[in-house]
Amino acid sequence: MERLTAEDQLMLWPDDLWPQEIGALAVLDGGCLFDPSGRLRIEAVRQRIDARLHLVPRFRQLLHVPRRGLGRPLWVDAAAFDLSDHVQVLPIPGPGDETQLLRVTEELRCRRLDRSRPLWEMWFLPGLPDGRVGLFVKMHHAIADGIAGVAAIGAFLDAVPDAPAGSRQPWTPAPFPPARALFADNVQRHVDGLGRALSTLAHPGPGLRQVRTAWPAVRDLLAEQPPPATSLDRVVGPDRSLAVVRSHLDLVKEVAHRHDAKVNDVLLAATAGGLRELFRSRGEPLDILMPVYVPVTLRQGSRARARGNMIGQMVVPLPLGVSDPGRRLEQIAAETSTRKAESHPSLGVLLRSRIARRALLKVLDRRPVSVTTADVPGPPLPVYLAGARLLEVFPVIPLISRVSLGVGALSYADQFTIMAVADADACPDLDTFATGVHGALRALTESTSAGPHRR
Repeated sequence: MERLTAEDQLMLWPDDLWPQEIGALAVLDGGCLFDPSGRLRIEAVRQRIDARLHLVPRFRQLLHVPRRGLGRPLWVDAAAFDLSDHVQVLPIPGPGDETQLLRVTEELRCRRLDRSRPLWEMWFLPGLPDGRVGLFVKMHHAIADGIAGVAAIGAFLDAVPDAPAGSRQPWTPAPFPPARALFADNVQRHVDGLGRALSTLAHPGPGLRQVRTAWPAVRDLLAEQPPPATSLDRVVGPDRSLAVVRSHLDLVKEVAHRHDAKVNDVLLAATAGGLRELFRSRGEPLDILMPVYVPVTLRQGSRARARGNMIGQMVVPLPLGVSDPGRRLEQIAAETSTRKAESHPSLGVLLRSRIARRALLKVLDRRPVSVTTADVPGPPLPVYLAGARLLEVFPVIPLISRVSLGVGALSYADQFTIMAVADADACPDLDTFATGVHGALRALTESTSAGPHRR
């Protein structure tokens, strides 16, 4: 019986108000995806995907929330599964440019996933110039975090364009668990939990160490100074603005190396540059420390087999008042290095109880954070979907509460691509932010190539 973990269940908590669905927008070289009449061969694509579905069990399972007394939500096999409900085609209207691609992506993003079906969709978007095809994939955050999401989609990708299609694996859905089985499982889990609690009382050492491990993260959250008031501090609505920024991974790595930083630090420094440009255009103060959320992966071992959610969270202040991009990056790198050295326990463990969640909401209401970032590693070499080369891919991250701006980056092959997602009301001028991000990256790469090499 596959109950949701505390981390996965946490993604259901805000879902009614702020849909927690993660996604990715990709562009494919669609030359091999069309038949001679110019129609996208969606049946052949579905056959390719169908042959790999056994590698991603969640894609044929439903999220079931039992009634009170029967335990936590769990994954159950869908009694009926039709792949055409999940893999579909939506042509991009003319002129088929990037603006239209982003507009269609936002239309698909804001459609809620149907809880009566497995919680994922894959949309092929023909109509781009030169035979290219957009691809928008989304899944519920309860299925995966960013790293696990990349692993799930990776199950359908190949390292070469002419990889064998494979054949569909036999699949028979398991029967739905009856109420008595759910009740018995829930009772047994409570008994096991009570046993662990009694063991902790008898041998408090490990429990105390766990508390001491978690305390620095809680202490830092409580000790953070209230952030400055900005125009981004507002409750998130239903609509989004999208903007993309492109860079090269080798340049970003060189910038990071030159400044004793990490790739994620470069993303944070570029985000700071975008915020400077945005606030300057709005006539807001720049000499501030702007806090942003930065997820911390808790995974051990191979990321190719990652499933579910395993993330912690830290808050990093960005020194927007520092105008020099290189010095700003070095300050951010020093700050993140210090904060990464501290423990970052699982968010699901910290927020397992309603009391803890309510307490956190009160803290966040006094100390709201308006910006979140995420840096996800993708395939290091080019990959193919149904024979079509994946040209580029951008992550689409969800927003919540007062977090009105999200900045996601993904490294793929030699690319470092960024997607900014913002509440449409809080940030109708998102292109100004994207211009600032691009300018910060350009300034960092130009200063690195012009200056003396330093190890």
